[in-house]
Amino acid sequence: MWGDGGKFYWGRKDERRQVEGIVVVFAWMSSQEKHLRNYIDLYSSLGWNSLVCHAEFLNLFFPDRATSLALGVVNELIKELKIRPQPVVFAAFSGGPKSCMYKVFQIIDGTCGVQINLDECRLVKDCISGQVYDSSPVDFTSDLGTRFVLHPTVLQISSPPKFVSWVAHRIASGLDAMFLNKFEAQRAEYWQTLYSSVRMGGPFLIFCSEDDDLAPYQIICNFAQRLQELGADVKVVKWNSSPHVGHYRHYPTDYKAAVTEMLGKATLVYSRRIQKLIGGQGSMEGTSDDIAESICNLHKATMTSSQSLLKVAVEPSDHFYLPGLNESHEGRAVEDERREGLIHLPHPPGINAHGIIGQILFDVCIPKNIEGWDIKSSSSLNGQSFASVRRHRPFNPIKCIRRSRL
Repeated sequence: MWGDGGKFYWGRKDERRQVEGIVVVFAWMSSQEKHLRNYIDLYSSLGWNSLVCHAEFLNLFFPDRATSLALGVVNELIKELKIRPQPVVFAAFSGGPKSCMYKVFQIIDGTCGVQINLDECRLVKDCISGQVYDSSPVDFTSDLGTRFVLHPTVLQISSPPKFVSWVAHRIASGLDAMFLNKFEAQRAEYWQTLYSSVRMGGPFLIFCSEDDDLAPYQIICNFAQRLQELGADVKVVKWNSSPHVGHYRHYPTDYKAAVTEMLGKATLVYSRRIQKLIGGQGSMEGTSDDIAESICNLHKATMTSSQSLLKVAVEPSDHFYLPGLNESHEGRAVEDERREGLIHLPHPPGINAHGIIGQILFDVCIPKNIEGWDIKSSSSLNGQSFASVRRHRPFNPIKCIRRSRL
C-alpha cells in the first residue's frame, strides 16, 4: 500500500496455520522487494509473518513524511492485532529506524501529536516483544543521504559516476544551508526515541561489522552499551569484514542461529507479559471484592456502634440506660433485653464535680463543706419512704442535672 513517505505490504501472511508472530521489516532505502525475499523466507521458516515497509529518501530530512508512513504501518498492525493479538518484532536495516521506525515508536507512545486511539496504540505496545538491527542504527547527519546514494551497495557498482557524485554533494550543501539547525534537533530526538524504546521490553539483536563505513562499529557499540545501561537484554553479533546489509548473504548460518534464538526469546517475553496482565486483572478483581466486603463489614459495625452508643453504663454496678428515640419503658423483659446490649467499660471515666469540667457542666462550683446546711428529711411521701420512692421511680438524668445547679 502506497502512502506519503513510502509503501508497506505483507511480505508473507500465512492465515492457514498458526503463526508465532509478526516481524515488521523497516527496509533500507533504495531496496526492492527482491532484496528482502531471503529475510522474509527466513522469518517464515521460523513461523513468523512479515510486514515490510519501504521508506523514501526524503523521509530522512522531512519528519512529516516519515510520520505519515509510520501511521499507516501502525494502523495495519492494529487491524491485524485486533483479530489475534500476537508478539511483534521490529527488524530495522540501515537507515530504516530514521526513515520510519522511530516515528512508529512515537505514535504508539503518544508523543507524536497524531490523533489516534490510545487504547489501540496500547494494544500494539503490549505486543512489541523485541527489536533487530542489521547494519543499524545509522547516525543521522546532513550528509547521510549523500553517503547512501553514493555507496556501492546502493548503486550496485564499485564507484559512482562523477556527475552523480557532484549532484549528490550539491544537494547535501543545500540541505546544510536550509536545515542546519533542524538537523541537530532531529538527531537528538531520533536517538532519544530509540533509547526510550527499552521501556517496551524484549530482547535486542544487533548485527554489525568492523569495516562498515555507513554504520560505523563504534557508533553501534555505543548504542548497545547504552541499551544495556538502561536494562535491556542486548546481543551483538559482529564480524571483522562484512558488507553493509550483507551479513545474511555472507554468513547465513550464524545469522539464522542468532535470529532463531532472538525470536524464541521474544515469544517467551510476550507469553510472560500476557500471563502477568491476566494475573494482574485477576488480582484487581480479588482486591475489589475484598474492598467491597470490608466496606460492607465496616458499615455494619458502624450501625451497631451507633445503636450501642445510646446504651452506655456509667458505673460497673449501674444498670440504668439512656433510652433511644424509639425505645419505651414497658415491662421488665424489655429492660432485660436492653441490658444485654450494654457496653461494659473496664475503667469507665468519671467526672469530678469540683474540677473544670464539673464547673462547665453544672455551671457552678459545688461547695465541699455542706455542714450547717438546713436539709429537712422527709420520712415518708404518701405513705412511702423517700428512698423507696426514688428506688421505684424511673431514672431521669435531666432532673439530676437541674438539681445539680442548686
